[in-house]
Amino acid sequence: MSETIRDGKFVELTYKVTDRRTGHVLTRVEFPLSYVHGHNEILAPSVHGKLEGRSAGDVIEVPIDGNQIFGPRDESLVFSDHIDNVPEEYRQVGTSILMENDKGQTRSFLVTQMDDETLTVDGNNPLCGRAIVFTLEILKVRDATEEETRAGGAIVAGAAIDPSLMRPVS
Repeated sequence: MSETIRDGKFVELTYKVTDRRTGHVLTRVEFPLSYVHGHNEILAPSVHGKLEGRSAGDVIEVPIDGNQIFGPRDESLVFSDHIDNVPEEYRQVGTSILMENDKGQTRSFLVTQMDDETLTVDGNNPLCGRAIVFTLEILKVRDATEEETRAGGAIVAGAAIDPSLMRPVS
């Protein structure tokens, strides 16, 4: 009998997020993510709820309203500026820019449009306002070790670095 996902179980999975309207894959996680169920929620609560009772080998689809998770779009978080006012390293669509407001709060903005004269950034989560589907493939379910439970997921061994291969910083 295979183990099922419930509190205290170590779970390893991959997933993709698809736009329900267009069918385009918006993001894909191909390297397994791991977490301890009930101790480290790495995805939206509605997704975790659908994982409960599932087993390794299961593939599930969870439709989600992006507004429920990320809130509605806020058009005040979209603005354009003359391209000459934007540093060269940010002049590419898809670039993420971390900005701070006058209260010291930071928010990530994404460059969404650019032409010869203007650059537009958007501080909304790219999934807000969209109907999306999480497709999750469960790779592994087992009892979590005490160490994994404390950490909330997989324990990764430190990298073995050969000091002879390191270059001094000048």
